[in-house]
Amino acid sequence: MDQWTLQMGYPVITILGNETTDNVIVISQERFVYDSDAKTKDPDFGDNSYLWQIPLTIAVGNTSHISSEAIIWVSNKSEHHRIPALEEASWLLGNINQTGYFRVNYDVRNWRLLINQLTRNHEVISVSNRAGLIDDAFNLARAGYLPQNIPLEIIRYLSEEKDFLPWHAASRALYPLDKLLDRTESYNIFNEYILRQVASMYLKLGWPTNNLNKSLVQASYQHEELRREVIMLACSFGNKHCHQQAATLISDWISSNRNRIPLNVRDIVYCTGVSLMDEDVWEFIWMKFHSTIAVSEKKILLEALTCSDDRNLLNRLLNLSLNSEVVLDQDAIDVIIHVARNPHGRDLAWKFFREKWKI
Repeated sequence: MDQWTLQMGYPVITILGNETTDNVIVISQERFVYDSDAKTKDPDFGDNSYLWQIPLTIAVGNTSHISSEAIIWVSNKSEHHRIPALEEASWLLGNINQTGYFRVNYDVRNWRLLINQLTRNHEVISVSNRAGLIDDAFNLARAGYLPQNIPLEIIRYLSEEKDFLPWHAASRALYPLDKLLDRTESYNIFNEYILRQVASMYLKLGWPTNNLNKSLVQASYQHEELRREVIMLACSFGNKHCHQQAATLISDWISSNRNRIPLNVRDIVYCTGVSLMDEDVWEFIWMKFHSTIAVSEKKILLEALTCSDDRNLLNRLLNLSLNSEVVLDQDAIDVIIHVARNPHGRDLAWKFFREKWKI
């Protein structure tokens, strides 16, 4: 275990088909890093200084079937292994059900076969493997081991995905990507692509209702989490129906002064409402923030105030965040972080952060 407990970081395994010999694959390992410059700058990053003993589980699959897993102990920088069942149209899958603490990369041909499999029949590959493929692909692309189109093509099958984990893996990767792309020319193409993946699932799952007559059986936790994940993606990327629904729920709350918004989507509804609707909504949420005593609700309301498109309101909030009578000291940092996550507040937060550095 020394290599795992005493060495920095964790490995990425790369599995390549051998061009010359059938049924033989080349497995190599290196330390996984996001910043490729670090590889060249770090004197300890010598080619052979990082090695792990890696229990790599592997399975071979085709359109209708996946083999049982075999285990290969990888201990060298690079090794050749014979995989008997490997045929022309079959694909390889490594780190079955994500039981090992490492990432797995493949040659582009194998990625293509896996993408094809997900599109035709994703259920041949288990839920945790689907989530693992999505998570690995986005992170490998972010670190420059893989072209960015591979993860974006993997999620093309999501409209058929009924499980929470793969959706969660995808949305976790899409938000940072969204932040990187929102200042580029081709942002709209990305945005519409994500909306297309989300649309049918959003329609299928709908919104949670407040079961006031508790006779209805509560939906399973995973189902509720999936619904929340899809609603959050739909509202964040600008699904019209999602926006209307959030605005309706906020208007109902303001007019009746009774908050009937389902608990597990409150943060999404508040934030969407504040960003779309006029200043009155911001003032209403601000008033509720002051009057509520529930700590968790206070936190959600404060975060919602940072969602506004109005730069004056965002500046006002940043300045108020340093007044400890209004915002608790430990919450001030949250205000800066969340204003910075808002594209309209990104530069405001950075400027504020530098100006108030002493404080």
